[in-house]
Amino acid sequence: MARALRPRPDPLAKPAGPARTVYFAGELFSAKHLIGNAYLAEAIHAASHGRYLCRLPQDFELRSHHPQLIRDKDLRSLLECDLAVFNFDGPELDSGTVVEFMFAKFADIPCVLLRSDFRSAGDQGPGQDPWNLMASFYPRSISVPVHSMALYKKAYAAARRAAHDDITRLAGQHSSATAQTLCEQIAVLTVRGLDRAAKLPPALPKHLREEVYAWLALMPGLRGDPKKHRKTLERLLKHKVENDLL
Repeated sequence: MARALRPRPDPLAKPAGPARTVYFAGELFSAKHLIGNAYLAEAIHAASHGRYLCRLPQDFELRSHHPQLIRDKDLRSLLECDLAVFNFDGPELDSGTVVEFMFAKFADIPCVLLRSDFRSAGDQGPGQDPWNLMASFYPRSISVPVHSMALYKKAYAAARRAAHDDITRLAGQHSSATAQTLCEQIAVLTVRGLDRAAKLPPALPKHLREEVYAWLALMPGLRGDPKKHRKTLERLLKHKVENDLL
């Protein structure tokens, strides 16, 4: 008989605090990327008791559109969000994710840099971020490195005691239950990182807010009327100031 996965907290339960939107940046080119992004976003929502609402580009991107329209939609969605999580996995950081991270820093958005890849892929040395140093040391950014293989093996060891052979393990869905445990643990660490990032004071001086956001409306060369883009950024800036994000 198939082994049921452990129940999650009620996703419709009232949040323990004010809900914040989170842009979820990372690779979305393979089934593993898509499944992992979706699963972790839901686990973050559960672990935060509804306080963090992740927005997945894979859910709103229309790949049939012109590449610039896809890029513009992603950048606007990033600016609309209160915080952001950037997946920094891989031997080389995904270039699109890095571009989005830098854009978030231009807008002074609180960020979590999540790496579940246990390989060291940078030039910073022991005890530092395991990626290229040019992507580190920015304000309002919290690094969350996770040794996912170690967490998986620990969870798998517990599950293996109940599954003594491959048939029992596969038919009983023990591997997927182990993966869920791993994902839930990463979600808890990510939520802690988001909580820390949300408490960091703005780096953008008050007297520069309007000028910086006016420039952000023009800098990426978004398609459409520049005046409309500027009005949109003015509204977003007002929202962020009213919600103590800037």
